[in-house]
Amino acid sequence: MIKINLLPHREEKRKQLKSDFYGLLLLAAIAGALVVVVVSAYFGRELSIQNDKNDFIKKEIAQLDERIKEIATLRQEIDGLKARQQAVEDLQGDRNQPVYLLDELVKLTPEGVYLKQLNQDGQKVTLAGYAQSQDRVAEFIRNLGNKSDWMFKPELNDIHSTGLGQGRDAKKVFEFKVNAGIKRPREREEAASQAAASAAAATATPGSVAPAAPASSAASAAKKP
Repeated sequence: MIKINLLPHREEKRKQLKSDFYGLLLLAAIAGALVVVVVSAYFGRELSIQNDKNDFIKKEIAQLDERIKEIATLRQEIDGLKARQQAVEDLQGDRNQPVYLLDELVKLTPEGVYLKQLNQDGQKVTLAGYAQSQDRVAEFIRNLGNKSDWMFKPELNDIHSTGLGQGRDAKKVFEFKVNAGIKRPREREEAASQAAASAAAATATPGSVAPAAPASSAASAAKKP
């Protein structure tokens, strides 16, 4: 006897497959949503931790900036105090400069040179006077440049021939003007220390030769009367 299945089994099978497919899709969607939620939560937590670290670093940077400003302000105050202290020391040292200058000028002014004027402007001095000859002026400038402890870099500003006196007593002299710099006490001490160190180094060096005198100095010395 032949049995014939009249039920729509193919339709039932298709429905079952569709149902299984939709179920798998639903499970995949749920799994994907869970993954997204878990990943979002993880990255959100990491982002929150990083933001906290950034905030902490910003606070520390702000505190360091404040400290740097305070240090800069302190340094400015210290520099200002040092400048004022140096100014006070310079003023105290400069009070005796005229005495030192006059004492040196008495020793360094050669015979035949007469100083009539001395003007000090800050750390510069202008000397004006008369001389019997140009050689006397050259000797005076050499003395200021080589033998003076308080004056340096003398420069001849003006020299010209003029007459001094009247009638038979009139004499031909040279009127001159010399500019020179003035050392402060601390600058004088520094220069003396450097000179002593150079002399010690030259003495310690074997086979050292004394420096030759400049040609200009030798020529001027030859002209000295």
